[in-house]
Amino acid sequence: MNKSVIVWALALLTGLTGCAKAKNGFKVAATPVPHAEMLEFIKPDLKAQNIDLEIIVTSDYNMPNRALADKEIDANFFQHIYFMNEQINQFHYKIESLASVEIEPMGIYSKTMKSLSELKKGSIIAIPNDPTNEARALLLLQKQGIITLRNGNNVNVTVMDIMSNPKGVKFQEVDASMLPRSLQDVDAAAINTNYALEAGLIPSKDALALEGKDSPYVNIIAIRVGDEARPEIVALKAAMTSDKMRDFILQKFKGEVIPAF
Repeated sequence: MNKSVIVWALALLTGLTGCAKAKNGFKVAATPVPHAEMLEFIKPDLKAQNIDLEIIVTSDYNMPNRALADKEIDANFFQHIYFMNEQINQFHYKIESLASVEIEPMGIYSKTMKSLSELKKGSIIAIPNDPTNEARALLLLQKQGIITLRNGNNVNVTVMDIMSNPKGVKFQEVDASMLPRSLQDVDAAAINTNYALEAGLIPSKDALALEGKDSPYVNIIAIRVGDEARPEIVALKAAMTSDKMRDFILQKFKGEVIPAF
């Protein structure tokens, strides 16, 4: 990670105070893996168009949309469409999706089990504590036959919608970024692939269960409403949905991240 990226990452984590005036670059916030890596890949292409891309790296799911709405950054790349819509409903951000880019299938991981069939009575499973990813984890567990939900395919389900839980599994809600660390304290955890990859997990090998390639949780680039015609935004969209980017995703992540364009 270069010096400018580190500086901007620290700025974001401390509230992004004054960052809009700090440099005259095109600022995009992203989580480290795979999002920042994908942005790094297109950085030279944007530079060739006189666009100085500044990648602001953060592991916090809440700051990038607030920073975008407050005009402290120009775009962000870290979230799926359901998460963005939930934040819009909650905080009334004037932001929207620019492009669908890739899918990172959520997985169930464990340090102590090799199969979900090994779950015992009262086992503890950690799940993300934000509403959309909590629902995503519960839907995956339902597909594996661990629980049954009242609204079987509703992307807004919560633990309160669990109708059947034969093994009496207990759910521990944890900040998504902390889920890999929680593995040592629980029997299993539902982890977003970006955090799994960052922690050195290989979804195709390490996950006990994994969403399919048809997952609706497509990761997007978000921008402010009305910015879609800005030249930098147009160039960003073109670079992130190009054949060159598709090849990069397939070669770099070898099926752990799936192009969605």
